[in-house]
This record gives sequence, structure tokens and C-alpha cells, in this order.
Amino acid sequence: MLCLNTEDAIWTALEDVIDPEIGVNIVDLGLVYEVDVDDKGHADIEMTLTIPECPLADDIVKNVKEAAGTIPGIKDVNVALVWEPKWSPARMNDRARDEIRSRNRLV
Repeated sequence: MLCLNTEDAIWTALEDVIDPEIGVNIVDLGLVYEVDVDDKGHADIEMTLTIPECPLADDIVKNVKEAAGTIPGIKDVNVALVWEPKWSPARMNDRARDEIRSRNRLV
């Protein structure tokens, strides 16, 4: 079965996609809501951005598609940007919070 392990691999690959304005990966930030893969290798990724007007939205989506596309068995990737539920810092995991805190201490 392609789906479950492939979905996990995509989540891991998406940890390499950094939000360029915050400097933390999009998974730890809580920007990725869902990853689904069908038996034909089609991946659907539902995600949001920190703000709808994000000037780097196209770059982030391109990077998400490229990261997911590196997973064996993935033939195409669709990224759907959604605005509900709205992103807030409460969606970040502890690793993201620690990374941002440590970076702010260094400044």
C-alpha cells in the first residue's frame, strides 16, 4: 500500500520547507493541515500561510510541491491553500517555539 508510509514520508520531506519570513519549517509552524495520497501516486496537500497576503506564497507552494515530489511513487502534487481554520501561533509545536525563542535571544 502506497498511501500511509508515503504520507509519512511527505510530512517528513515538508520539514525541509522553510517559511522564509519566520525561518522555521512549515510543519513545525503548523501550516500543513492535511496530506493525502491515493493509490496512483497523486498527493493532495492542504495548508495555509501565516497571512493570506504572504508575498512569498508562490515560492512556498513551489517548494512544497518540489519536496513532496521527491518521494518515490509520487507522480503529481496538488497544494490547496486554505484560510479556515485561520493560522495562529498557537498552531506551532514546541520545537518551532524554541527555535524562534533561541533566535530572538541571539539578536
